[in-house]
Amino acid sequence: MTLIKSLSAATIMIASASVALAEGITEQDVIDAQAAWGQGIVDIAKLHSDGGDFAGRAKEHLDVLYAYDSEKVMFKPTLAAEDQFRETFDEALSYFIGTEGSEDKGFAIKGWTKVRFESNGIFTSGDAATAMGNYYFTGPDGSETKVEYSFGYVRGDDGALKINLHHSSLPYAPQ
Repeated sequence: MTLIKSLSAATIMIASASVALAEGITEQDVIDAQAAWGQGIVDIAKLHSDGGDFAGRAKEHLDVLYAYDSEKVMFKPTLAAEDQFRETFDEALSYFIGTEGSEDKGFAIKGWTKVRFESNGIFTSGDAATAMGNYYFTGPDGSETKVEYSFGYVRGDDGALKINLHHSSLPYAPQ
């Protein structure tokens, strides 16, 4: 009987994933993915400040939210000048948690306590989506840093959204 229940639960999960894939990506899927991304950055920062396994959480963040395991990812992080584009998982990880001897000081370990997105637009088309706008990072002192973003999403084999395009930049500041 337990085996039948397990098989039934697995069948329901497969059927649910099939329905999600057939329906395509929704605007709410993108909003949920943005919330998960923001929470991941906050989690990494908190673990870093508490002496926890922030590197492990950063790897999980990349594994769950980015499509490095299944396709090419175009990632242009905010604070990158020498290595502007992060084509591999390890390059993205370096940006988030820092690597000695590189320009990477660890964007995700800067003590962020909150991330909020304000989308200028979310466009969905079948199993792909794009979002653009501003996101705001709240620092340990309560100040906000405004960053411009464009994210592209595809649906992974597990049915979850994966980022295949991530471009961030600081707003233009006229002299």
